[in-house]
Amino acid sequence: MTARMAQKVLSSAAESFPEQPREGKDGAPMDDGHPIKHEPQPSEGQAFKVYKRRWFILTAVCIVNCSNAMLWLTFAPVADITAERFNTSLDMVNWLSIVYFVVSVPVGLLAIWILDTIGLRCAVLLCAWLNMVGSIIRAFSVIDSLSLGSLNYVYLLVGQCLCAGAQPLIIFAPTKLAALWFPEDQRATANMIASMSNPLGMLIVNLLSPTIAPEVKDIPLLVGVSAAPAILGCLLSTVGVCSSVPPTPPSASADHLNSPTFCEGLKMLSRNKPYIILNLCFGTGIALFTCLSSLLEQILCVNGYSNFFAGLTGALFIIFGLIGAFFLGLYVDRTKKFTETTKISFVLSALTCIGFAVVSQMREQTYAVAIFSSLFGLFGFSIYPIVMELNVECSYPVGEGTSSGIIFVTSQILAVLFILLFQNLAVEKKNAPFSTCAASLGPPMDWSNATLVMAGISTVTCCFFIITFHTNYKRISAETSQSFSTNKTEDEDVVVTA
Repeated sequence: MTARMAQKVLSSAAESFPEQPREGKDGAPMDDGHPIKHEPQPSEGQAFKVYKRRWFILTAVCIVNCSNAMLWLTFAPVADITAERFNTSLDMVNWLSIVYFVVSVPVGLLAIWILDTIGLRCAVLLCAWLNMVGSIIRAFSVIDSLSLGSLNYVYLLVGQCLCAGAQPLIIFAPTKLAALWFPEDQRATANMIASMSNPLGMLIVNLLSPTIAPEVKDIPLLVGVSAAPAILGCLLSTVGVCSSVPPTPPSASADHLNSPTFCEGLKMLSRNKPYIILNLCFGTGIALFTCLSSLLEQILCVNGYSNFFAGLTGALFIIFGLIGAFFLGLYVDRTKKFTETTKISFVLSALTCIGFAVVSQMREQTYAVAIFSSLFGLFGFSIYPIVMELNVECSYPVGEGTSSGIIFVTSQILAVLFILLFQNLAVEKKNAPFSTCAASLGPPMDWSNATLVMAGISTVTCCFFIITFHTNYKRISAETSQSFSTNKTEDEDVVVTA
C-alpha cells in the first residue's frame, strides 16, 4: 500500500514538473546532446498590432523610389540637347542611364545583405542619402562657380553612379516593408504602392523632361527640379523611419526571429525548385520590359512614328501597368490567389507581346500600337508586386530582401544580355523613306527580327512557367498554423482556469 502511494505521488510530481531540456554551453536547450531547433511560434497571448506610422514610412519609401527613377532617366528624353549642353556624344549621354545596370549588379548583392542582416531602416536611410548626395553632385555640373569646363560631364556621371548604387536598396525594400509593418490583408497592396512608385517616377520624368527643357538653356532648371524629390525623400526618411520593425508585429510571420542568415538563405534558395523557376521566368520578364522601354523610340521611329508618339506609347505602357497593379493588389489581398493571377497575366502579356511585335513593324497603325502597348503594360507590368509577394510565399522563411533581391539582380544581368542581343539582331534599313529617326543617331535600323525574338522569348518563358511552376504558400501556412496553435493554447487556458 505504501509503495503504491509513493509511486502515485512520484508520478503526479513528474506530471506537474516535466523534465526540462538540458542547456548547452551557449545556453541553448539540448536534447540527447543535440541543440533543439524551435520553429517560429508566437508568444502565448501575443496580440498583433498595426501602427499608423506605417503609412508615413510607406510614403517616404515611395518618394525615394520615385525620385530614384526620375534621376535615372532625367536625360533620356532630351538626349540631344543634353549632349549639346555638356559637349559630349549621345553614347556618353546613354551611359548616364546604362550605368544603373552596371552598378546595380554588384551593389545588389551588398544591398541584399544590408536589408536582411542590418535592417530595413539602414537600407532606406542609406538609399535616401546616396540618392540626395548624387542629385546634388549632378547639380554641380550646372553651377558656374563649380564648373569644370568641358569636364562637367564628370559631375553627372559621378552623381549617377551614386544614385545607381541607391537603386537596389530601395527596389528591394517594398517586400520587406510590407512583411514587417503591414497585416496579412494589406501586404500585397502596400507592396504594390511602394513598388509601382518606381515606374511612376519613370512616367513623370518622361513627361516632365521635354516640358521643362525644350532647349539647351533649360537643362540647369531640369537638373534642379529632378533633385527636389530626392531631397524631400531624404528628409522624410531621416525624420520618419526611426526603426526597422514596429514595437509589436502586425502578423504571425513578422513575429518570427529565426530567419536564416544571408549565406544560409542563399543555400536554401539554390535548392528551392519553385523559387528557381520563378526567378528565371520573372527575371526574364523584367529584362524584356527593360529592353522594350530602352529601345521603344528606335523600334517605332523607323516606321514613321514620331518621338512624341513613342513617348506617349511608353506612358500608356506605364499608366496601364499602374492601374492593373492597383486592382490586382486589392484582388490578391482578398483572395490570396497569387499563382493563378500570375499565370493568367503571363499568358495575356505573352499574347500582347506578340501583337505588339507585329503591329510595331507596320506603318500607320497608331491605334493598334497604342492599344497593344497599353495591354502589354496592363497584363505584364502590373504583376510585379504580385510576383514579389509570391516570391516570399515560395521562399519563406528566407528573408524578403534576399529572395526579391536575387530576382532583381538576375533581371539586370538578363537585361544587359538581351539589349546586346537585340542590337545585334537589328540591321540597317536602307530603304526607309518614312523614317523619323534623328540623323544624329545614325542610319535607321530594322528591328523586326529583334521584336519577333522578344515575342518568342516571352512565349517560351510563359509556357515554361505555366507547366513547371507549382508551390505551396509557406508564409500563409505558417501564419495559419501559428494562429491555430495560439487559439488552441488560449482555449486550454480557459478550461484550466474554469
